[in-house]
Amino acid sequence: MPDTNTAKSARFSPYVMKKGEEYMNVLQKEHFRNVLLLWKKELMEEVDSTITHLQEEVTSYADPNDRASQEEEFNLELRTRDRERKLIKKINEAMDFIDEDDFGYCEECDIEIGIRRLEARPTATLCIDCKTLAEIKEKQNGK
Repeated sequence: MPDTNTAKSARFSPYVMKKGEEYMNVLQKEHFRNVLLLWKKELMEEVDSTITHLQEEVTSYADPNDRASQEEEFNLELRTRDRERKLIKKINEAMDFIDEDDFGYCEECDIEIGIRRLEARPTATLCIDCKTLAEIKEKQNGK
């Protein structure tokens, strides 16, 4: 199962900025578009395998414990797919930001999010300072 928190794939190596290179140039945008597309493809393949698994594994167990175990397994798988569905939405939004030339910039303060942060979290919309502040506010509000 792919990690739903970060885009990690053996097919992409991290983007290495060259000295004096302009931030979010065509090469960088293309790199992140490819990372996002591959991540989305991997998630969609998981959705397909879940559908197949649920269709093939439906068994009516006589033993209530076996039936409960199967239902719990299905529930866990469906919760995971729901998180991935939300992640696919974020991936699509990130690709829209690339198209609109807004990708890589903080939606709160408009500064560069940074290549390293985007490599770790390609769907990031906040710089590290704004994200940290948002997390502190959430913690204070008890959310």
